[in-house]
Amino acid sequence: MAPATADPATPPPPPPTTSPWVILGSIPRVAEIEGGADLSISPRVFPDRPTPRNFPFSFYWRDSDPRYFVLDAATGSALRLPAPSPHEPVEHQALLGLLACPGGGGRYVVAELLPLIGSDTATLRCYYSDVGEWVEKRVRYPLPPRPLAPLRTLALHGRLWWADYSWGVITADPFADQPVLGFVPLPRPCVLQSREAWGVLDQFRYVGVSAGNLRFVDIYRRGGGPNKVTVWTLPHPYATEWMLEHEATFADIWADDTYKATGLPKKPPVLALIHPLNPAIVYFFLEDHLFAVDVPARKVVERDRYHLVAPPRDYDMANRFVRAWVLLGAVSSGLYRALP
Repeated sequence: MAPATADPATPPPPPPTTSPWVILGSIPRVAEIEGGADLSISPRVFPDRPTPRNFPFSFYWRDSDPRYFVLDAATGSALRLPAPSPHEPVEHQALLGLLACPGGGGRYVVAELLPLIGSDTATLRCYYSDVGEWVEKRVRYPLPPRPLAPLRTLALHGRLWWADYSWGVITADPFADQPVLGFVPLPRPCVLQSREAWGVLDQFRYVGVSAGNLRFVDIYRRGGGPNKVTVWTLPHPYATEWMLEHEATFADIWADDTYKATGLPKKPPVLALIHPLNPAIVYFFLEDHLFAVDVPARKVVERDRYHLVAPPRDYDMANRFVRAWVLLGAVSSGLYRALP
């Protein structure tokens, strides 16, 4: 019997029912430069014909200040965010957060939290899309005098959340006329001293959104404790204490046949991210692999080599260089149509 062949008129299968998601590198790469971006030298500056021994030579280059853009993924358009003022640029990308208006309508706000160490007030600088300019709001700062070092800012429950992996998360609603800063400390055993593990905490800790709640994942080892992974959950928007949801030692994970089948060494990995739809699954980097572990089951459920289009050049791999992005609406269907 001849093998069955697909009917060319048969419609393609429907897209998956669950929202697909992707892991993005956080460092973009310029894929195409617009015309006119090449450097040219006026004949008045260099009138001779260039030769291997006689040619213009650039000996100085000045990088421009950092530029920030708001991307509309559905339309593929981007808006360059103006600087708050000519003499006061955005201080640091980790202090910036973007929040869509809960009421819809396409409005959004980009907010930058600027605490002043030792002061009981801070500045919340807000760029409102419908206003088209920055507005400064003075807010009460509820934290003790300690340097704040957020590694990422998240949008959830109509609020922004600035996550400092060493001691807690600050939250506020920048759409409020008078925003109030709240603070959720990390679980007591996880609070670190100021500047402890400074600069490397995002290899061991991660705060992200999974299944609609804020999650804190920790593999940082203190003292003589075992190498383990813990997943904590903030159960509702106004909770002030984390709930331990999943926990497993790496010894148990390494002992499972699913890990042995990967061929990876039994060494502590770098924490990558948490699955945005399933808080039981956590992703790790090890060597040139990205693998996922079902924490309560202690099993590896996914593994692949990873490749970033613009890998970090001067830093070790850490979760600051990747993002979990849940695709919605037109973006999701467009990606599905583009898949082979």
